Amino acid sequence: MPDTSTSTPAPALHERIALVAGATRGAGRGIAVQLGAAGATVYVTGRTTRERRSEYNRPETIEDTAELVTAAGGTGIAVPTDHLVPEQVRALAERIDAEQGRLDVLVNDIWGGERLFAFDKPVWEHDLDDGLRLLRLGVETHAITSHFLLPLLVRRPGGGLVVEITDGTAAYNRANYRNSYFYDLVKNSVLRMAFVLAHELTPHGGTAVALTPGWLRSEMMLDNFGVAEENWRDALTEVPHFCISESPSYVGRAVAALAADGDLARWNGQSLSSGQLAQEYGFTDLDGSRPDCWRYLVEVDAAGKPADASGYR
Repeated sequence: MPDTSTSTPAPALHERIALVAGATRGAGRGIAVQLGAAGATVYVTGRTTRERRSEYNRPETIEDTAELVTAAGGTGIAVPTDHLVPEQVRALAERIDAEQGRLDVLVNDIWGGERLFAFDKPVWEHDLDDGLRLLRLGVETHAITSHFLLPLLVRRPGGGLVVEITDGTAAYNRANYRNSYFYDLVKNSVLRMAFVLAHELTPHGGTAVALTPGWLRSEMMLDNFGVAEENWRDALTEVPHFCISESPSYVGRAVAALAADGDLARWNGQSLSSGQLAQEYGFTDLDGSRPDCWRYLVEVDAAGKPADASGYR
């Protein structure tokens, strides 16, 4: 069970209704659990259940995530949903409407593309089917979800909060090639979604932001390095820059802090990072540190300096 301890009191989100779309594992799970730690009711969706696995064939399930939300202090509700199927997303919206009558926080974290993109392959060499599938999973799912869920969100006085989860800040992504044609297109499209939604939600008092974690110690990333959260630093012998990585709880605390901000509209349309918001709101990662991956990449890695987390954790 993820540690939900914190060096500062959790934001008060009792009576808030949230949906974390894509909460089976990774950032989505971390966000859902931290919203639960703040007292929220959190609907969690994904394709992997205890009865049926997705093509990832991984053991994490949305039922597990819902139980972790409840154990953290909130109310977790698992709803199996394929966000590429409009009828399933419509049914999800109708269920939340019937049970809650509104939605306060929508987190679009649907992804599922880790095994579909190839690093540093030009578009003419990249597998086309994988690339197009990546676009569907990373872009089309977010559009479908916003289409059906935002009517519930704008019903809320103040218009609620939409968080589009991506990889990379707008400034970093503009200046850097991100892995491949298809990956770059997906992650930058999500940044633009937040900007557009900010425009469309403003008349309703709503706020939309793009949020990126840093180098995330997801379940898959830890497996790739042959470590667990408890001993993740053992991977530094292989990849020294992993020193600036962060747990999924860190971006989860960023979302919880945003949701509790009484002056939330100041962030409308912006591209934000977990490290940036940790400095703003004062939360930490599970180990008490405040990693700042994107600042680190610009000031250390891109400059060709040795890996050193001093000043970035």
